[in-house]
Amino acid sequence: MVMEISSEDKITSENRRRGDRRKTIRRKEDRAREQALNEKVRKLLSLLELGHLIGLDLQLNEMLSQIAQKACEVMGADRCTLFIHDSKTDELWSTVALGMGEQVIRIPSGVGVAGYCFQTGEIVNLEDAYRDPRFNKEVDAHTGYRTQSLLCVPLYNRAGLRSGIIQLLNKKDGIFTEEDETFLETFGNHASVFIEMAQLQKARIDALTQSRKELERLNRVKSKALDHLSHELRTPLAVIKGNIWILRRKLQVQTSSPPIVGEQFFRTLEKHLNRLLDIHQETDKIIRSYQELEGSFPFDELDRYPSASFKPVLLFSFAERTLEKVRQQASHRDIHLQLEGVRDLSALMDIRILEGILEGLLKNAIENTPDEGVIRILLERKDGTPLLKVQDFGIGITEENQRYLFDGLFHTQETDLYASKKPYDFNAGGKGLDLLRMKVYGQRFGFDLSVQSRRCIYLPSDRDLCPGRISKCLHCRNPEDCFASGGSTFFVSFSAAGEKKI
Repeated sequence: MVMEISSEDKITSENRRRGDRRKTIRRKEDRAREQALNEKVRKLLSLLELGHLIGLDLQLNEMLSQIAQKACEVMGADRCTLFIHDSKTDELWSTVALGMGEQVIRIPSGVGVAGYCFQTGEIVNLEDAYRDPRFNKEVDAHTGYRTQSLLCVPLYNRAGLRSGIIQLLNKKDGIFTEEDETFLETFGNHASVFIEMAQLQKARIDALTQSRKELERLNRVKSKALDHLSHELRTPLAVIKGNIWILRRKLQVQTSSPPIVGEQFFRTLEKHLNRLLDIHQETDKIIRSYQELEGSFPFDELDRYPSASFKPVLLFSFAERTLEKVRQQASHRDIHLQLEGVRDLSALMDIRILEGILEGLLKNAIENTPDEGVIRILLERKDGTPLLKVQDFGIGITEENQRYLFDGLFHTQETDLYASKKPYDFNAGGKGLDLLRMKVYGQRFGFDLSVQSRRCIYLPSDRDLCPGRISKCLHCRNPEDCFASGGSTFFVSFSAAGEKKI
């Protein structure tokens, strides 16, 4: 028996099928919208990721490579090329053409699709690049690559000027869409900011490198000139000295009375001649020290100096011996010399070099400290390394003068204000040669020399004079007032690797 289906049942069944189809369509539409939304989110996140590139302190070429890789990843392209405009040659250049190695590409700024995009500022989106006359097929022929789809977008700097282009090749899933154009334009705007900053950084580094090379050249010229000057000065001084000796001998055998020239005349000549000879010797030492400083080398190259004997030195007992030696040399001064600190510190150092450093720092401190003052040697261990400090409570050094303290041709006061030329006298002064030598030794023998100083508040400028004795100062009622008014501390920090227990 055949059952007949009523028209009502047929309508119900058809409605059910239609409902199922609508549900299927809605599900597909929902999935499509979800996929589109996820794609938009993914692309937006890529812009945030791009922002992290600037924090990586990348060099220009590395930054371009990172940007190109990110563009390929986000846009689903096979290859990406970033072209930057060179205003000097009016070319588009790139070291970033993913898939082509590290070749440097340079093309005229108006050639090909890239040149058209750069010159006009128009976005170029090609489904089949070979059908466009602007496309240069020779590049594919040279590389063996087959370009199909192509998307090219101009880049702009912060001034709104075109700075280059970004070009994508062969989208892996279909062709480049208008949405792709919009996103790549946004992506390129963000990337161009980072590229510009990297270019500015590269320009600064290149300028510094060029300046350093120029300074090295000028230093070589300066050294030759100073060597020549020193040699030329030495010869006439020697001739003058010899002629004075001959003239004195001849006058001594003259029978005329009284003599034409007295002994005082020769003593005056010899005094000033000897001063010129001293200046020449001191200048020659400074020149040699600068030449050594410019040719200094790392600590591990000490084998060039076979005469240097590096052994662990117990700093406290060494400082005691050096301090006693300096006390004898400065016995005419009323200065209190103190030694404090850790007793078991040691440093790997040639004891002759170390002795010269400590004596030089103590001499400098004594010459800048008034009588009745105090100088301390402090030994500490800081961050695992031995630290030697020479602290005085003297007149201190102005901030301006601290910049030039280790230059070797530097006076801490006006030359005409120095009261004496005798070592260890207050205000004896000098040319800073000892400090320059210490700087040279520091670079060569693995220790660091630095200074902290505060100019006496009662002597703010170089021309303000200290009476040379605390009790004669019009501003200080007692030594503590002087100690609190200013002073300097020199720090000698040794290599931690050089410390050994003795």
